[in-house]
Amino acid sequence: MKLRYTTMALAVACAAAGHAWAGEAEAKKWIDHEFQPSTLSKDKQMAEMKWFIEAANKLKAKGVKEISTVSETLTVHEYESKTLAKAFEEITGIKVKHDIIQEGDVVEKLQTSMQSGKSIYDGWISDSDLIGTHYRYGTALALSDQMAGPWKQFTDPYLDLKDFIGTSFTTAPDGKLYQLPDQQFANLYWFRADLFARKDLQDKFKAKYGYELGVPLNWSAYEDIAQFFTDDVKTIDGKPIYGHMDYGKKDPSLGWRFTDAWLSMAGEADIGIPNGLPVDEWGIRVAADKCTPVGASVSRGGGANSPAAVYALTKYIDWMKKYAPKEATGMTFGEAGPVPAQGQIAQQIFWYTAFTADMTKPGLPVVNADGSPKWRMAPGPNGPYWKQGMQNGYQDVGSWTFLKSANPDRAAAAWLYAQFVTSKTVSLKKSITGLTFIRDSDIRSEYFTKNANKYGGLIEFYRSPARVAWTPTGTNVPDYPKLAQLWWKNVAEAVTGEKTPQQAMDNLAEQMDEVMARLQRAGMAHCAPKLNPKGDPNKWLSDKEAPWKKLANEKPKGETIAYEKLLNAWKAGKVR
Repeated sequence: MKLRYTTMALAVACAAAGHAWAGEAEAKKWIDHEFQPSTLSKDKQMAEMKWFIEAANKLKAKGVKEISTVSETLTVHEYESKTLAKAFEEITGIKVKHDIIQEGDVVEKLQTSMQSGKSIYDGWISDSDLIGTHYRYGTALALSDQMAGPWKQFTDPYLDLKDFIGTSFTTAPDGKLYQLPDQQFANLYWFRADLFARKDLQDKFKAKYGYELGVPLNWSAYEDIAQFFTDDVKTIDGKPIYGHMDYGKKDPSLGWRFTDAWLSMAGEADIGIPNGLPVDEWGIRVAADKCTPVGASVSRGGGANSPAAVYALTKYIDWMKKYAPKEATGMTFGEAGPVPAQGQIAQQIFWYTAFTADMTKPGLPVVNADGSPKWRMAPGPNGPYWKQGMQNGYQDVGSWTFLKSANPDRAAAAWLYAQFVTSKTVSLKKSITGLTFIRDSDIRSEYFTKNANKYGGLIEFYRSPARVAWTPTGTNVPDYPKLAQLWWKNVAEAVTGEKTPQQAMDNLAEQMDEVMARLQRAGMAHCAPKLNPKGDPNKWLSDKEAPWKKLANEKPKGETIAYEKLLNAWKAGKVR
């Protein structure tokens, strides 16, 4: 109450003296005490905040006093909800109710809003994985159109879209931007650099496998290292050590494990960045227009039940059962995430960089006494079907999305808030808090140059050209919510042994085609599916393009690289 009284008194005093808005005093307070460091000078930060104050005044004049937004549960979104929403209210006078809910609930509420034609929230932070959905249904506002039209006066002149590293993932086949990136993280390989550096373990590994213990470049080497730590090393400091970590419980999060590009890491898709064309990492083929889905099963030209996809599922199950702690098969994504920090995992092929902050806490078994990590991250190894120029793995891009059914004035205010929480004024501090980068200027800032050694390779990865080969779900997927739920149910049956990997992927492919057939019948605003007729799968299997025919040898010789060599390649501007 006292703070509000002081703010009001200051506003009256400023107005009486003919000085700046009250919002400027608040902006100065936030710039001095919270929004540091920044890639902007304090004067430039203030100039940007003055623009926000003036734009907000136009919306307040239209009666906008409060907006509601939503995002999933991540450290970076908690910072927005608790700190940045408060700052926005104090600086602009528009109150923000920023809800934090589970990712699955965000998707469900978004789906409900799209179907009912009534947006539950004024603005949404939702994965760019829905880009193909938004474009086809025509229920989301195209930001390109809004910025050039109704939102022109509410679009920050300091926004600098070219500075965002994820806009290629939020652009639809029509070339328009539909979503504004708010946070990004990739799934990378994680390993205990301290163990890999031990001479006794290096010698033992080389004697057995004939090559150096290092960062695996292919799945063969990953498998050898997994076997080595689990079966040969067995214990470190009296505790069991495992060469792999994963999760396998029948739960929606099991689907993310696969739709978050597990098949692409194996090499199931066609060559192409950000996603394979015409066949993407979900196994969905599109027609020559690069937009119309024509099938997921091999019998229709898709790749969801192709040899590469079956291989990927087989390895996932084998490795989890042979080389991970026995509890892993009963764990969800959330339960498995913290396990490597407990010190008994030697490597993990699929680790989200969103866990970086939690993995650097003082006192953890994987953190040195000086606060530096004992672990490092690197590009994930590639499966035997993978070829140069393919997507390397997944990158999550949580992005601001606005539905056409939202109240126009409140949606414009939510757009203002979206730009505020991604603005150069606040984004470096937000990046330090959540380590989920969206701006090139933040990644290359002096702060991260000085502190790169705290983050185990994260900064080097995001400064390298490698980062564009880790990409979200692409535009081939016509309805993300409907199709995503098919994955976990089918994969779980292979984990329990109820179905073979081939049977599970056959079922998945068939069910995906059934959903797309329903979408075809129902129609969509743009690029509805138009399924190819079923044919002989052998007509489609090829060694030139996806779906790829079965390899005679799915386990070539293992290959590794020294981590320092990899870092130097990144610093020199190479992928690896």
